[in-house]
Amino acid sequence: MRYFIGLGANVGDRLTNLREAVRLLEALGTIVARSRVFAAAAVGGPPQGPYLNAAVVLESELAPLDLLARTQEIENALGRDRPNEVRWGPRTLDLDILMCGARGEIIVDEPLLRLPHPRMKERGFALAPLVELDATLMHPEVGRPLKALLSAAHSAGQAWAPTGDTL
Repeated sequence: MRYFIGLGANVGDRLTNLREAVRLLEALGTIVARSRVFAAAAVGGPPQGPYLNAAVVLESELAPLDLLARTQEIENALGRDRPNEVRWGPRTLDLDILMCGARGEIIVDEPLLRLPHPRMKERGFALAPLVELDATLMHPEVGRPLKALLSAAHSAGQAWAPTGDTL
């Protein structure tokens, strides 16, 4: 199965955390594409520092819920304390399965996991790395290109910029 995974970090050595997460994701399958790293202000939650964000495409034999459990293990290993954190607050690492399927076309609606990610369509920091990976991807629920959703996020005042770093 092909997974599109978003990565974010705004606590500690953000770039190192993202790179270590990618290294640990490689144990779950094959990473076939990596975006550049982007900087963006936090969206929602308490006041906090800016995030570094990126995305990868992972080919894995894991089922979606199994991959979710493994990505949460990676988050924990890199210092995320999910039970004690503030919702949408600062974190050492956030791994989000954003889409799955060869073209991101598979819809998953489980109590623990919804795909595509339910807030992805309005978050430029998640869309920008995905569009960089594949500018032709479509959102399977709203039927719009991710590129158009990214443009709408920009028009709504969201800002992000490539840092020049790679994963």
